[in-house]
Amino acid sequence: MSNDYVVEVEGLKKYFPLRDGLFGQQTGQLRAVDGVSFKIRKGTIFGLVGESGSGKTTVGRTLLGLYDKTAGSIKYGGRPLQNLTPRQMRALRPQMQLVFQDPYSSLNPRIRIGNAIGEAMLEHKLCSRAELYDKVTEVMKICGLAAQHYNRFPHEFSGGQRQRIGIARALILNPDFIIADEPISALDVSIQAQIINLFSDLREQHGVTFLFISHDLGVVEHLCDDVAVMYLGQLVETASRDVLFSQPLHPYTRALLAAVPTLDPEREPIAALQGEIPDPSRPPPGCRFSSRCPLATAECRRTAPQLREVASGHLVACHRV
Repeated sequence: MSNDYVVEVEGLKKYFPLRDGLFGQQTGQLRAVDGVSFKIRKGTIFGLVGESGSGKTTVGRTLLGLYDKTAGSIKYGGRPLQNLTPRQMRALRPQMQLVFQDPYSSLNPRIRIGNAIGEAMLEHKLCSRAELYDKVTEVMKICGLAAQHYNRFPHEFSGGQRQRIGIARALILNPDFIIADEPISALDVSIQAQIINLFSDLREQHGVTFLFISHDLGVVEHLCDDVAVMYLGQLVETASRDVLFSQPLHPYTRALLAAVPTLDPEREPIAALQGEIPDPSRPPPGCRFSSRCPLATAECRRTAPQLREVASGHLVACHRV
């Protein structure tokens, strides 16, 4: 294992059972994540993009062990997580943190935010109660919060401030790896810019590695180093940020980029995607994008394409490429 990679995912699958009837018999499986593989380089921000329902959030939660994986392997720092004992996994927890999409629902409304930020420090015995206030206010300052906010409750903050609280909860444990799940989707544009700059500072000044889950391609282009595009539980294209945005090869990636608003009068309009993302419990045969792809052939509808390298570091799953 190369020290260049913090996270290595190989063939990751997560299926949820579908139950029905009086006794809850299993009637099928929802294939939320179905054979995903990628690597995240140390000190970088790795973007995972796709439509709602593509499985992005499930990937992030399965990486952290919040969901038990159905198949595949996850390595963190070269160590397979499935081989760790519960005690070893607990010791690893502070190094891997999650910033939730909805900061308000992830906060207990009855706990003051200073205690909410610092409770994990006490739980993992990383500081004494006497040291807690100084450590919490220090990380609050890094995240753009003032010391006088320490004793306030979550409802006393704006959406952007609550997102900063969520980032502070993750950052106080001094993690090496943070999964940010749609952290700016519900924020005003000006607040989005502040959060994006905060992530950039955390990477540059503290060496934090990120998995940045988003559907906002404009933010991903500005913030991320590498990008993977996900559709219906599978990756369809991965590349460096510059390559993906300048030379997109998969029809789905092209459609996503074409949907981004632009003021460029020279850009030719591209027809928007037709139809909805298929039911992940009954994915179409062959290529999963074939039911919406304008370039689909009989082979696409019959045979699933493999994610293959078409150029250095540029992988695409498409028969037409």
